[in-house]
Amino acid sequence: MDMENIFDDTYFMKKALQEAETAFDKGEIPVGAVIVINDKIIARAHNLTEMLNDVTAHAEMQAITAAANFLGGKYLTNCTLYVTLEPCQMCAGALYWSQISKIVYAARDEERGCIKLKTKLHPKTKIIGDVLAEEASELLKRFFIERRNLN
Repeated sequence: MDMENIFDDTYFMKKALQEAETAFDKGEIPVGAVIVINDKIIARAHNLTEMLNDVTAHAEMQAITAAANFLGGKYLTNCTLYVTLEPCQMCAGALYWSQISKIVYAARDEERGCIKLKTKLHPKTKIIGDVLAEEASELLKRFFIERRNLN
């Protein structure tokens, strides 16, 4: 009997959403990311821009660094990034240089996302969107509503 592979895009996006929840709990914009190779998570990350006081400390940037350290090299070929928000121009640029094979995102970023801004990805990089988009969007909306109510 052929067992269904539970390690699909939804499975790994749920792991990225757990990272986004961690960011939310720390008062960071709730974006989470995981990087996977051969159905194994090799990096987990979330936004740390507030904690590190660093505009470049996006979830994807943290994940790229962690994955490169794990692999012992700067290229992320045969890896997939799962991220709860479509990468921005900065992160898409870094992902271009990493030569990552696949990017799977949850929610679109209609204003600052790499698609709207036409940021080039590596020609070998596949991009897929709308995986658990509703869950990711809800978390972001909840964060900004709570933040507005604090001010």
